[in-house]
Amino acid sequence: MILLIKKLFNRSLQTKILIWVIALILSIIVFLSSIFAYLDSEIIMDNSRKIGLQTAKTISFMPSVLEAFENSYPTLNLQPTALRIQDQVDANFIVIEDRNGRILTHPDTNQIGKVNPIIDNYKAIVFGGYYTIRSDEHVGNAIVGKAPIINENKQIIGVVTVGFLYEEIVFSIVKRIKLILYFALGAVLIGGIASIVLARSIRKDTLGLEPRQIAALYRDQDAILSSINEGLIAIDTANKITLINQTAKVLLDITGDYVNKPIHYAIPNLSVVKLIKNKWTNSTVEMVVNNKDLILNIVSIKEGNKEVGTVITFRDKTEMKKMINTLSEVKKYSEDLRAQAHEFTNKLYVISGLLQLGYSDDAIEMIQNEIDVTEHNNRLVFEQIKDPKVQGIILGKLGKASEKKISFEVDENSSLEILPEHIETGQLTTIIGNLIDNALEEVGKQIGEKKVSFFALDLGQDIIFEVTDNGAGIQEADIDRIFKKGFSTKQKDGRGYGLANVSETIQDLGGTIEVDSGEHGTTFTVYIPKRIRE
Repeated sequence: MILLIKKLFNRSLQTKILIWVIALILSIIVFLSSIFAYLDSEIIMDNSRKIGLQTAKTISFMPSVLEAFENSYPTLNLQPTALRIQDQVDANFIVIEDRNGRILTHPDTNQIGKVNPIIDNYKAIVFGGYYTIRSDEHVGNAIVGKAPIINENKQIIGVVTVGFLYEEIVFSIVKRIKLILYFALGAVLIGGIASIVLARSIRKDTLGLEPRQIAALYRDQDAILSSINEGLIAIDTANKITLINQTAKVLLDITGDYVNKPIHYAIPNLSVVKLIKNKWTNSTVEMVVNNKDLILNIVSIKEGNKEVGTVITFRDKTEMKKMINTLSEVKKYSEDLRAQAHEFTNKLYVISGLLQLGYSDDAIEMIQNEIDVTEHNNRLVFEQIKDPKVQGIILGKLGKASEKKISFEVDENSSLEILPEHIETGQLTTIIGNLIDNALEEVGKQIGEKKVSFFALDLGQDIIFEVTDNGAGIQEADIDRIFKKGFSTKQKDGRGYGLANVSETIQDLGGTIEVDSGEHGTTFTVYIPKRIRE
């Protein structure tokens, strides 16, 4: 039985629907037929009793019957009457007996004149009762109605028995059930055809896939959507969400079930709806959603030549920005190390030349000066600036400044302990590195003294970084624009992103930046809170 059920569930959708529909129809037919057979049999039996009793009463009161009993041979008049009424009421037999049990009428003329015991006629002969019983005295097993024949003197002179054979009643019931079964067979045939049509329609809607294949696809899809790092939303032609993955909910900062809801419930930005309505699909756009920079890719879903929906995939630009900044800072580190190595190589060549020419005193003096400068810078960097991330940035910039013959100094009043963990190396590199690079580039255009200084302080609730140069300064009209993307005073393509990145990074950390610029140089001051602000 278990194997049979397993085989049934492994069948195709069409076969399963056909089997279940036919099984359901047959179950209903058997159930209703059983009820009908029971009720119909009860009705037929009851009608047989009523008709038998009523017919017997009618015959017992007929004047012709009473007159026949006064004749010497009553059968002569009673037999035709009994046969005529028997045909009229569709009874199987009508038997009239006198009070002694002698048969006066009978369907079988051979029985006329015989005497029957008065067992079944007892209540009619003795008490004058009208009743129905189940008897097999006369023709066979039958339901009979009995009525006494009473003359004008109130004497019981005979008994009328009207009977319906039991097997005829059963045959009538079976005949009626057969008629129902013919209609039932038609219902099964119609149900089978309808189930086949339904199964084919469902297979067409499911692209020919079986339910188990659809379930497997759903499980695979759910696993894939949960594992990807990009947000994904699918919508139908009415711009209602049909699918949304967990990453999308996290990026959009939403919770709950958004399926069958309009797209603007999840992305409260009219631009998305406009793009979809204007059929601007298969494109990538950038927009701010819930204070997050997201890159959206909008692709239409087509079934043949018909558009059936749209898929929106998006990712957080912040992660991409971090990766770009990291690559940029790695490049800067590489350049700084190359500059430092190049500078020391040049100095080694000079020392080597002095020694070969016999100017040992000059070579020693040069070495000593280099040692003094290095010790001075190292003392300021390692003793007063304790954070290793800032130390690495400053040491790299010292080598770069030395190569460009620019005086780069760390303010002796600087004091910086190890920075909080939420301030990352990439963020420090973006802020300090860009400010120092801009300062070195600016003073590099100067004729005469070229000087850049760095100051750091972590007293109070804020960390302060200050970069000062003695360049030509920034025009007052440009100060409000220097932190905008694409704006640059260098007038070169691909510039104008350094200070914009500095400003965005400071804002991410909850800090501020100030600019003080004049004819004698520019000072950038950065304030970063030590604690993360909500």
